[in-house]
Amino acid sequence: MPLDPVLNAFVPSPTLPADIDFVAYREHDAATVGALVAQVAEPGPEVAEKRIVSISVQDGTIDIAIYRPSLDEGLLPAHLYFHGGGWVAGTGLSPFTDIIGRERAVGGHCVAITVDYRKAPEHQYPAGLNDCQAALHWVVDHASEIGVDPSIITVGGGSAGANLAAALCLKNRDEGGPAIALQLLEAPAIDLTASLPSHADSDLGTNYALATVDVKRLVGYYLGENGDAHDPYASPLLAESHADLPPAYIMSAEFDILRDDGSAYAERLTADGVPAVSSLQLGHIHPSSGFTKIMASARAWRDEALTVLRVINDGGSFEAAVAAAR
Repeated sequence: MPLDPVLNAFVPSPTLPADIDFVAYREHDAATVGALVAQVAEPGPEVAEKRIVSISVQDGTIDIAIYRPSLDEGLLPAHLYFHGGGWVAGTGLSPFTDIIGRERAVGGHCVAITVDYRKAPEHQYPAGLNDCQAALHWVVDHASEIGVDPSIITVGGGSAGANLAAALCLKNRDEGGPAIALQLLEAPAIDLTASLPSHADSDLGTNYALATVDVKRLVGYYLGENGDAHDPYASPLLAESHADLPPAYIMSAEFDILRDDGSAYAERLTADGVPAVSSLQLGHIHPSSGFTKIMASARAWRDEALTVLRVINDGGSFEAAVAAAR
């Protein structure tokens, strides 16, 4: 399918500056994101309650935002969401992430928790992953306080956040952590070694929203000089075994250098006996799932994700969730 014509105004995206002052970069991002959200994204639905909580992590604290869709229900499933931004930018409290938190809480019938994990390069791997794990354990430990049923927990993320969600599922399995019912991965970065065919596609890597040169730099910032992209907690695709991981619903954009990460991960999970689906979103670029105000297909992407999440949260099987989404 051709690129959605709406996206012609957004591509190719400029590459990152040669030298990044990360403090200034994030301040500029925070100052401009509101205008972009107003331009491209539908507002999130009203929720009964939103509160921000600071939680302890190794060597520091992070904030999480908790969204509850209603106050007249008892315990609800929990959904932890990890935002994108190449591990160096974005926040769990940004206008874009706020919309997702609200959509997931209302549309997914759950308590949604967005996590403002610490960023590279100041906090390199595995700090961000460990922060996400700390948030998972905090939710379980405080389940009654926040009105969560700890027997139904799902995780999700976009781009770098999807990498963290998938890595968290691996780490959680290896360490005997809380049961996770679903991993909902959108435009995921699953192979940081860049070994898949879409990473070598010069068209995808120069003409759309995520450039090859930027991906390499962002991975370097995240892993640091001594980091190893072959570490399965950095590149979940490369784990020795994927058995006993949560079912995965994976949504990738057609015109994205990370396109093959999603399909390859679904294949690897399936081969190891884990239910997994790869859903290719035709006509999309890397960030356009959030363009719900200007793209019908972005609204369809959102609704597909929320359908899967709601069926799982309402006690349905993965197979039922997939059938409902198709």
